[in-house]
Amino acid sequence: MCGGIEKQNAIHIIVEEHPDGYTAFPLGLNGVVVAEGDTYEEALAEIRSAIQFHIETFGRDAFVDADTMEAFIVDVAGKRVPDR
Repeated sequence: MCGGIEKQNAIHIIVEEHPDGYTAFPLGLNGVVVAEGDTYEEALAEIRSAIQFHIETFGRDAFVDADTMEAFIVDVAGKRVPDR
């Protein structure tokens, strides 16, 4: 949880490793929220701060309606990766 967010609004964060560092972004928020860092930990700390700011700014409107949100992981060929 981030900044007192209720459990029903748990936010999943994707962290991607790139040759020059890490990029992180949350699932389930309206708008664009992204952060980067030289390390995994730095990117995670930055995205947590960005999420908190986004929620403090937009309140409940920051969240995507959970009934309409879906997320899929695909490989580079564009095929959906099976659920584990």
